[in-house]
Amino acid sequence: MHANDPFARLPEAASFTVTSSTVADGAAWPPAQHSSALPGGRDVSPQLSWRGAPAGTRGYAVTVYDPDAPTGSGFWHWAVAGIDASVTDLPEGAGDEHGSGLPEGAYQLPNDARAARYLGAAPPAGHGPHRYFVVVHALDTDALGVPADATPAVLGFTMAGHTLGRAILTVTAETPA
Repeated sequence: MHANDPFARLPEAASFTVTSSTVADGAAWPPAQHSSALPGGRDVSPQLSWRGAPAGTRGYAVTVYDPDAPTGSGFWHWAVAGIDASVTDLPEGAGDEHGSGLPEGAYQLPNDARAARYLGAAPPAGHGPHRYFVVVHALDTDALGVPADATPAVLGFTMAGHTLGRAILTVTAETPA
């Protein structure tokens, strides 16, 4: 186990499968998924597809989290709640500032830069590789009651007692010194 496992102290949950046509598990983010503050970065959220969620799933949330950010609390890049149980994929770019690719009823919470959109990877130059946990959370409810202006940490805290399963893709990024 990595010393900074964001799921180590959360309640156990079944695993299911998430894949992406944008990036493979364990691979580095393509340039478009990097922050627009970096050369070639475009803040484009990845395509995601999932299957095999546990029985009783009534909704989903999607998060992208970097536990390696030098903040003491990591960095939330994207958080989406209110995804209906009938949805099993999000198109690339769904996390733009309008949430134009999100299914009806889904909404984005502000990331750690306080923007309700996907914010691409931007590890500090020379800080080494960062891991990005792209997670689809299968929930036992279709209404978490988390307001759209809440933080991703509040979403995570609220989900803890409702999570039936987690599908996880781990992606990396590094900015050379």
